[in-house]
Amino acid sequence: MADVLNCSLRESLGSSNTRRLRRSGNVPAILYGHGKDNVCLTVPTEEFANAINRSAKLVDLTGAVSESALISVVQWDALGTEIMHVDLTRVDRDERVETIVSIELRGIAPGTKEGGVLKHLLHQVAIDCPVISIPEKLELNINGLEKNGSLSVADLDLPEGAKMLVDDDTVIATCTEPEEELEDEEGVGGMMEPEVIGRKADDEEEADG
Repeated sequence: MADVLNCSLRESLGSSNTRRLRRSGNVPAILYGHGKDNVCLTVPTEEFANAINRSAKLVDLTGAVSESALISVVQWDALGTEIMHVDLTRVDRDERVETIVSIELRGIAPGTKEGGVLKHLLHQVAIDCPVISIPEKLELNINGLEKNGSLSVADLDLPEGAKMLVDDDTVIATCTEPEEELEDEEGVGGMMEPEVIGRKADDEEEADG
C-alpha cells in the first residue's frame, strides 16, 4: 500500500519563499513525467519523513493533484538531517519501472558462532517491478550462512512479477575468517620465504667450495 501525501500548489518560488516554506513544516517538491507539465508542490515534512523512514518508493498524492508518483530524488542539507527538496515522477499503477531497493540481512549467521566475521557486501540492488509491487526493502535470511560461506542475489525472494537486473551470482554477504588471523598467517609466510632461500644459497656455496 502506497503512502498518502497531502500536497498543495507552490505558487511562490525563490530562496526566501522556500526557507519560509520549510520553517512552516513543509517540503518543496516538483512533480513531472508522462509528458505532462511540471507542477511545483508543497508536502508536509512529517508525512514525507514518515514515508522515507519506511523506505517507501511509491506515494499517492492527494489535494492539489491526485496522482501516483515515485520518489525519485531527495535533496538533504549538508548535515543530512533536513529534507530540502523532493523530485516526484508520475507513474500509472499498471506500469513497470526499474528501481533500486535496499537489502537488509535478517537472522544470525551460524558461522559467526564459530569465529567467522559477517560481511554485508551488497546493500542495494536494481530490479524491474510492477509499480504496485515495489518492495520497501528486500530481506536476506542469513540463518544458514556458515563459516567460509556466502549468499548471493539468487538467495533473495522477489515480489511477484519482479525481475532482478544484476547477475544471480553477485555476492551479498559472506562469513569469513577474521582478517587479523589472515594477516598474521600471511606475515609469517612472508618472513619464512626469504629465510628458506637464504639457507639454500648458503648450502649451494658450501657445495661449490
